[in-house]
Amino acid sequence: MFPSELFYTKEHEWIRIEGDIATIGITHFAQRELGDIVYIDVTTLGQDLLRGDIFGTVEAVKTVSDLFMPMDGKIIEFNKNLDTAPESVNNDPYGAGWMIKVALIADSDTSHLLSPSQYEALL
Repeated sequence: MFPSELFYTKEHEWIRIEGDIATIGITHFAQRELGDIVYIDVTTLGQDLLRGDIFGTVEAVKTVSDLFMPMDGKIIEFNKNLDTAPESVNNDPYGAGWMIKVALIADSDTSHLLSPSQYEALL
């Protein structure tokens, strides 16, 4: 149900780590709970953020929700396709609906992140 190559957070973000770069988005569960997503706001491009910091917001038809950094790092890219197609998060949360790319801090620890089975048990 949840891609096995990803880590997850209790706040319903997913993270794909490839070397010192991480791609981050929200989980299928999160997008389903939010409903139809109409806007993604990330104003932290180029900033160094710590785990737990808010990196942006996701706006759905009925609510706005904060997006939290799962690891320490510098936001180096925002998925510009979300400017014109925010529904990609609903349609393909683990693919075309990714939100940001982060240059991780060298000593980034993943012990606080959840495996797919741990995330599923959380739900």
